[in-house]
Amino acid sequence: MAKYRVEDIRNIAFVGHSASGKTSLLDTILFRAKAVERRGSVDEGTSFCDYDDEEKKRRATIDAKILTLEYRGKKLHLLDTPGYPDFIGQSLCALHAVETAVVVINAPAGIEVNTRRLYNEAKRLELARMIVINKMDADNIQLEPLIRQIQQTFGKSCVLFQVPVGVGAQFSGVVNLLHPPANGLSGLALDVAAARSQLLDAIVETDEALMEKYLTEGDVTSDDLARVLPQALASGAVVPIFFTSAKKDIGVAEFMDALVDIALSPAQAKPRPATRSSNGKVETITLAADENGPLVGQVFKVLNDRFVGILSFIRLFSGHMSSDTPIPNARTGKSQRSPGLLQVHGKTTKPMSEAIAGDIFAVAKVEDLRIGDTLASDAIQLPMPTFPTPMYGLAIEPKSRGDEQKISQSLAKMAEEDPTFKVTRDPQTRELVVTGVSQLHLDIIQARLKRRFELEVVTKEPKIPYRETITAQGEGQHRHKKQTGGRGQFGEVHLRVYPLPREISSEEEIRKIFINKERFPEIREEFCVYNPEYNFAFVDCIVGGVIPNQFIPAVYKGCMEVMEKGALAGYRMQDIGVEVYFGKDHPVDSSEAAFKTAARVAFKNAVLSAKPVLLEPIVLLEVTVPSKFTGAVLSDLNTRRARIENQDTLPGDLQVIRARVPLAEVTRYAAALGSITQGQGSYTMEFSHYDQVPAHIQQQIVAKATKAAEEEEEEE
Repeated sequence: MAKYRVEDIRNIAFVGHSASGKTSLLDTILFRAKAVERRGSVDEGTSFCDYDDEEKKRRATIDAKILTLEYRGKKLHLLDTPGYPDFIGQSLCALHAVETAVVVINAPAGIEVNTRRLYNEAKRLELARMIVINKMDADNIQLEPLIRQIQQTFGKSCVLFQVPVGVGAQFSGVVNLLHPPANGLSGLALDVAAARSQLLDAIVETDEALMEKYLTEGDVTSDDLARVLPQALASGAVVPIFFTSAKKDIGVAEFMDALVDIALSPAQAKPRPATRSSNGKVETITLAADENGPLVGQVFKVLNDRFVGILSFIRLFSGHMSSDTPIPNARTGKSQRSPGLLQVHGKTTKPMSEAIAGDIFAVAKVEDLRIGDTLASDAIQLPMPTFPTPMYGLAIEPKSRGDEQKISQSLAKMAEEDPTFKVTRDPQTRELVVTGVSQLHLDIIQARLKRRFELEVVTKEPKIPYRETITAQGEGQHRHKKQTGGRGQFGEVHLRVYPLPREISSEEEIRKIFINKERFPEIREEFCVYNPEYNFAFVDCIVGGVIPNQFIPAVYKGCMEVMEKGALAGYRMQDIGVEVYFGKDHPVDSSEAAFKTAARVAFKNAVLSAKPVLLEPIVLLEVTVPSKFTGAVLSDLNTRRARIENQDTLPGDLQVIRARVPLAEVTRYAAALGSITQGQGSYTMEFSHYDQVPAHIQQQIVAKATKAAEEEEEEE
């Protein structure tokens, strides 16, 4: 049996904007709980949580950390998360592993960009939420306006659980509204009676029997409130607000008691949704936190440790595991043996004999475990975490020759750890491109490449992945004839090209509208091909064997080479149908190579006669800014060829602007938005579609590509 029951576990993620003091608060909690021998300091570089070199250098959390401690007979898993929006992926991973989110707010600064974003994500995941207003000892705190801002932004369910004694330099303690002192205290920053009344109203409204008692008797007992409070937190009807000064250790002890008394255990939280497959059918189920239930866990973090190897961090939602329990991966369908379970506390780990539902732990050296993988023995699948699409890209190459293989392996390891970091090799530009959330995000990646793998890299702006297509019907032909002594080369191909609708995505659709006898009476369907990746249709209408059957695949390959390399400016082509209708061969000199060359030239000629155009990627941009910056942001977007779609108002005097914008115009939008909004704006963007490039811009791109191709030929 495990030492703890499910009811004794508390899983809590600390989230909020940078400089709100999350890490300092956790350092103080660890010291008070005697989980560390000395109290760490972010400013002095001695924080127990921020132990990475880059974190010490920047005095900011970059990776989510797991802290495991005992306090008042309970087992607490506390997760420290980054405050910078640049590392949002780590915070989102942490929220998927907990029942309670503690949203930390900087008292002088108020609600900031990442505060709002992470609170809303915790709400979407139906987690219990608690708010801590930290740095209550700082100057320039406007407390009552801050409370109003919180309630306007996050809702009236945000109610005071405490009242601070003093503000700023006079902040000296807190008063618990559930157990207020019999004798009034002097120096209280807010009205205790009004705040307590608001708190009781919020709690009793979640229970009809208690509501009736409250209306009848005018008050309720502490035991009644304690009984109903978990339900009120789980439903989101109550979001308690606390006050602390982490650095002066004021209010921290009272907040720690609240983590034990009112933060939800896995047994009290809403059951997790999941799906189960059975006999080809998929049903939706809910997972109760039962240590005797089916084994279900999820990987929420992966770390490539220099000494331990791969560490996979797991949250167990149901069932129990021991050190010799096989680890079943629902994604791969395979089970692997674990070398043992590890209890995680900052950068240290120690073996643990057993984990039960609710536990957070790690396993080492288990291959092919990815973030989001469900570990289940009963065809159960947990929903995958969702992450913002990384859009800030850089082309990257090793500084030293011979490091090409090393850079690929190193970047792959970094991508395993960070769901918002992607590595791709662009087939059009032949560049290795890394994408992240921001410039800072990729700066950290480069610093870690150098420190972890002794790998220095060179970066540059990546090329925009334009596409090419045609807007009219065209024809082309080419006779490839070459005689160099001995057997020659001969192949002749005649073909026509047609623009295809961009929305086609299946062979069934293409056969309805293009590859059919109604359109091409001479069609030989057995030699027709559809490539959905390029939306490219190849139709064989050869009559009388003028191109022998064995050379038809070579004609297709020649066309595909042009589709890949482009005919206009060297970009991949799409949305084209080709009809091969005539040709000639030679009984001796014809070959696959000859027909492939003939087809390539004929296809390019046909494309150039069919009014070719460039297509550019369009992204859906969503910008959130304080209302006073709306006009400046809209003006800037108009200079970027943006099409504004709508504008909404959010609580807290915010505006959300949604627009579709060419990717080429917003590759470095973060810096521009930061400048316009004094760092108070945020944005997300994701790929929307491809659209035609304006003629004057197309001319510039084609001219630049032609010049580059000529220079490349001269070098060769």
